[in-house]
Amino acid sequence: MSCDQYESPEELIRHSYPSSLDNTDREYYVYLPKGYHNQHDKKWPVILFLHGDGERGNGLDELAYTRIHGPLYEAWAMKKNLPFVLIVPQLPMFGRDTLGIGYLQNRSLSNVPERLENGVPDRAPFFTGPPIQSSPMVEEFSDDLPLFDDGWNLMEEDLLTILEKSQRELRIDPNKIYLSGLSYGGFGTWYMGSKHPDTFAAIAPVVAWGHPRIIPPIAQHNLPIWVFAGGKDLTIEKKYFYKGMALLETLGHTKMQFTIHEDLGHDAWKRVYSGDELYNWFLSHSLKDTND
Repeated sequence: MSCDQYESPEELIRHSYPSSLDNTDREYYVYLPKGYHNQHDKKWPVILFLHGDGERGNGLDELAYTRIHGPLYEAWAMKKNLPFVLIVPQLPMFGRDTLGIGYLQNRSLSNVPERLENGVPDRAPFFTGPPIQSSPMVEEFSDDLPLFDDGWNLMEEDLLTILEKSQRELRIDPNKIYLSGLSYGGFGTWYMGSKHPDTFAAIAPVVAWGHPRIIPPIAQHNLPIWVFAGGKDLTIEKKYFYKGMALLETLGHTKMQFTIHEDLGHDAWKRVYSGDELYNWFLSHSLKDTND
């Protein structure tokens, strides 16, 4: 193969940053796609991914938990060819490890899927759930935002620091920065999209609904958003999604999609991130198009 045909292989590296939470150094993953190192003039699209509750940790020796689900799992362990730089930070415990939560107490780094020299590891089966059924819309919400006492909103300053650092150090297309997260990370996606709607070209909260209180800035900026729910999800039930989506529509938002995987439970994210549709949808959006 000639030099001009060579594509550098995918790379997974760890970057450190000073956390505003306690002034200590934490780390996050950066995934560099195939061809990053030899396409010197290319600026790459980015996905900032916010993981779920079970992948929290100290941002050091526990960072590997963030490789269990989502785009990084697909790109690194399952070798899916994703033409994005992936930025994957880790949410601290914020006391969640003291609450007797089984999936946090009983986890082990030995269960983190590894990238195999040949082939890929077996995928975990989907969760089981109840029969498919209709669900009424929840009309009334408390003023409290969901999962915010120990959620990604507390990492807002850190996330902005990581994005700014990444733009300085990596060949990133500033018009194609995307945001997605699952469960706790999905709520964080709604929050960051609401607080910084001019930063992201598009966002995708997965199995997480938008509180009506944070909807208006997303609608005002017509921030492209694709929301996913699981029809059999008993953790984050689909009945909570409708109010926020209806409000987006009422406020004149025209760039939204809402998909309910009626046959899946809380881990509907497995289908979302393993397919191609979300990634292609991301690439169809650019801040440059919005600003022109």
